[in-house]
Amino acid sequence: MDRLWLEGAGERRRFLDRIALSLVPDHGEVAAVYDRGLRERNRLIRDDIRDPVWFDALEARMSESGARLGVNRALALSRLAAAEVEGPFPAAALALEGEGPRDEAGLREALRAGRARDRAAGRTLTGPHRDDLGAVYAAKGIPVRLCSTGEQKALLVSLVLANARAVAGDFGAAPILLLDEITAHLDDDRRAALFAAIAALGAQAFMTGTGPELFEGIDADRLLVEDASGESRVSRTD
Repeated sequence: MDRLWLEGAGERRRFLDRIALSLVPDHGEVAAVYDRGLRERNRLIRDDIRDPVWFDALEARMSESGARLGVNRALALSRLAAAEVEGPFPAAALALEGEGPRDEAGLREALRAGRARDRAAGRTLTGPHRDDLGAVYAAKGIPVRLCSTGEQKALLVSLVLANARAVAGDFGAAPILLLDEITAHLDDDRRAALFAAIAALGAQAFMTGTGPELFEGIDADRLLVEDASGESRVSRTD
């Protein structure tokens, strides 16, 4: 996820939805209901079907589930903000960005009013499927997309750790962390801080890296994966 802040809005939206799913168990079901309604409405648009009854039924479903998506995403952002701690990993000021209303009645009216525009565009242009995750390096007041690679990575790590703390606080147990190339672009101090933060969580963590030097100073089981005649060989190292 190193390029999260440089990719399109869809990647950041999926990142936020994964966080929301970890904190709001029914978020996945709500998202699935909205996505089905969105696909069906787009199909009506592409097929130039203009029966208002069909649109009314789909838009009622989309507005209800879409409003719940917005509530869940906002809750996820507030939980992240509450779980951030001061330290070597900087805090990010997060915001849900997007046009149009977020309440059920307003979203339903916006979908109804936008039918002609959507037919011209060939797709639905209003709704939570257009949201983006805005992020600002709080201490500097700089959009994260304009920060250095190291700062972007540190901010991302900060959010992952905050998410883990929020989950631990809600469910009474730390989540299992799967951290691929997590130490890349981190200096020695931040690498040590990362290991300390994981230990403080009491979480079971699986971390991968391209060399053993990336995990110096951590008390953990180490496994070396090597290629052996076209097969992967795993061995324990000191």
